[in-house]
Amino acid sequence: QVQLVESGGGLVQAGGSLRLSCAASGRIFIINDMGWYRQTPGKQRELVAGITSGGSTNTADSVKGRFTISRDNAKNTVYLQMNSLKPEDTAVYYCNAQIVVDPPFYGGMDYWGKGTLVTVST
Repeated sequence: QVQLVESGGGLVQAGGSLRLSCAASGRIFIINDMGWYRQTPGKQRELVAGITSGGSTNTADSVKGRFTISRDNAKNTVYLQMNSLKPEDTAVYYCNAQIVVDPPFYGGMDYWGKGTLVTVST
């Protein structure tokens, strides 16, 4: 089995910063793409930022210049540094990873964390 566990969410004032972490554990053969998504009540989950195993990144226009995604392949961990936070960034943030389970009989599958709540106050 594979698990993704997020940490680092919480309450912060507008203009502040938070750093989210997501660690993958279990029978992992290889992790391909990793990413962060967010969701607010009544809305679809949206991609915030993604990163390939080689380190190429893509970031949503709404957070570009404020959020930075990174990963530590040795630790099977992906991070999201969030600066200049705005009230509209308030959401549950989910970690996603495409993981090939060991032994690698199958291709990569999508795994999700349970989410961590980020609340930005005015």
